[in-house]
Amino acid sequence: METAIHSREIRKDNPVLHKVLRVIIWIMLILLSAFTLVPFVWMISSSLKLDREVFAFPMRWIPETFHWENYSLIWQRVPLVTYFKNTAFIAVVVTVLQTLTSSFAAYAFAKLNFRGRDALFLCYIGTIAVPWQAYMLPQFIMMRSMGLYDTLWAMVVLQAFSAFGVFLMRQFYRSIPTELCEAARLDGLSEYGIWARIMLPLSKAAIATLVIFTFVNTWNDYMGPMIYLTRDVNKTVQVGLRRFIQENSSDYHLIMAASLCSLLPVSVVFLCLQRYFIEGIATSGLKG
Repeated sequence: METAIHSREIRKDNPVLHKVLRVIIWIMLILLSAFTLVPFVWMISSSLKLDREVFAFPMRWIPETFHWENYSLIWQRVPLVTYFKNTAFIAVVVTVLQTLTSSFAAYAFAKLNFRGRDALFLCYIGTIAVPWQAYMLPQFIMMRSMGLYDTLWAMVVLQAFSAFGVFLMRQFYRSIPTELCEAARLDGLSEYGIWARIMLPLSKAAIATLVIFTFVNTWNDYMGPMIYLTRDVNKTVQVGLRRFIQENSSDYHLIMAASLCSLLPVSVVFLCLQRYFIEGIATSGLKG
């Protein structure tokens, strides 16, 4: 509060100093952004070079000749198409299921009154603190006994529910006036109708945030597919990249090209939903 008042006084008393401070802040933000983007720029540049040019000194950020054929070679070395299909299937299905299950459970925890609601919510959210290594072996035995080992559905079943997603959606649902739900109940709308017609349309920002987190985490998951998927036809892109690096350890230009291709779907999803992302973080993560 005192800082805000002080900044307003500076703006009123000395507008020149205020403009100088804004310029300094913008310069610092631009420098930090450029520093963050340097590895990605280097990866893009390296993916369009020959292998001998990747670590050449002095480094050339813009190649003399753009070798676009690198992006066609990577698809011939390993079955990346299969890896991308498997990863896309798992990521899309898990994202849809987590969004549905998290929003269902969050609505119950936020807007329904039943005995033991708060205690059950605390127990469920408390599972976030349990490390995955603690229940990795029982989980593996359960998947094998269900006949899902070495199938894509094993990854779907394991990630269909998310305590973090429930927490995120519940925080947002609590910011929606309960009077809307009560008025809808008086009009004869069922709880499923309230969820579908009132809660979901008002929670686009929170849903977009959950979609981004879920899709990115599922797409980038390495340990899960490494443990549960053994056949090459079922492997995901992260495991496939590891195989590609092992088989082409000296071809850094191809490794950069394959890595860049694996980042594109995640980047597209984030860019499409970034408009809602900041709003979802602000309204879901900080509400009490």
